[in-house]
This record gives sequence, C-alpha cells and structure tokens, in this order.
Amino acid sequence: MLTAKELRELDEAKLAEKLSQSEEELFKLRFQHATAQLEKTHRLGELKKDIARIKTAMNQIKSGR
Repeated sequence: MLTAKELRELDEAKLAEKLSQSEEELFKLRFQHATAQLEKTHRLGELKKDIARIKTAMNQIKSGR
C-alpha cells in the first residue's frame, strides 16, 4: 500500500509507471475475481485507492503544488 507522502517524493515518470503497474494488477485481480479464483478480495479495494492516490499526486505535480 502506497502512502501519499511516498508518492509526492516520486517524479512524474515514476508515478506513470506505478499507475500502469497498479492498473495492470487491478485488471488481473478482477479477472481472478470473476473466475472465483481470488482469495484476497480486500486487495481490490486497496488497489483502487492506490490508483486514486497516484492520480491525485500526478494532478498535483501538473498543477504545480
């Protein structure tokens, strides 16, 4: 799980990479969930929140905060 403080320390390229990795993992987990193979269902919610944090950090960088 990523914290907002950790994300603020990363540059835009690293954030884009993290976002891509997280979205890919979310896709895989959703697929496992649909086929009833997912054991750790709480991970879906964690990933969604991580993606939101990453996008927020990216927007803050773009706006100059």
